[in-house]
Amino acid sequence: MPSDPNDNALNAEPAESRADRSDTVSALERGISVLRCFSEDRPVLGYADVARMTGIPRPTVNRLVATLLAMGMLKSAPAADRFMLGPGVVSLARVFLGSLDVRAAARPSMQALAEEVGASVYLAVRDGMEMVLIEACRPRSSMLSARLDVGSRAPLPNSALGRAYLSALPEAQRTQLLDSMRLLRGPEWDALAPNMQRAIDEARRLGYCLSLGEFHREINSVSVPLIGPGDEIMALNGGGAAFVFSEERLRNELAPRLHDIALSIARDIGGHVPVPRP
Repeated sequence: MPSDPNDNALNAEPAESRADRSDTVSALERGISVLRCFSEDRPVLGYADVARMTGIPRPTVNRLVATLLAMGMLKSAPAADRFMLGPGVVSLARVFLGSLDVRAAARPSMQALAEEVGASVYLAVRDGMEMVLIEACRPRSSMLSARLDVGSRAPLPNSALGRAYLSALPEAQRTQLLDSMRLLRGPEWDALAPNMQRAIDEARRLGYCLSLGEFHREINSVSVPLIGPGDEIMALNGGGAAFVFSEERLRNELAPRLHDIALSIARDIGGHVPVPRP
């Protein structure tokens, strides 16, 4: 199987989290890196797949997988020597999602907006080099909305969610994270960076940023950043089919509504929304 240059980029950790290894457990880190190999596009993997994606030697992969299988974090797939995420991961995810009061605060206004304008509305947090959805609302009557759901992922540089997140980072952290992405993305970075930087600058000036067919073809979206009480950064997103959600409609209709919803959520959870800097 040919190597995918994005495999390691999707699962790599940012540079700032590697600053101090003195208190970490390498075996645990490797086990978690195995779990991070799985995605909606790669729900079933084999030993060779994991070794290739993580760079961990095959004998070590075998032992890590055996341990994760025994703990219920992985389960065997129907095909021989292949496996998938197990119920142990689901139980941990439920605890994580249940502890996020922001979901309870956000969902009513997100669903109301989705129904009113026919958009898909998402709330996401960062995980590694991606944004992961923690809430997803779609209009019940529309067949044109994007089919992402809780747990779906979006790349940082070319999704509106990722760009909104980056715009809210302190400058030093953003620079460090961008440097890590540049190294991981390799030759494709030169094509991604200009539009990403324009969107980040726009978010800092206007309070929102766009992705026009750059994450999913024919899907346009707009996002605003939201910061929780512990300074955790989230992003709120709305959009849908490009022929329905033109750039003008995103700017004039959805962006102000998303900003109002973000302010309401921030008040409920004790957070805040970054103030644009014209």
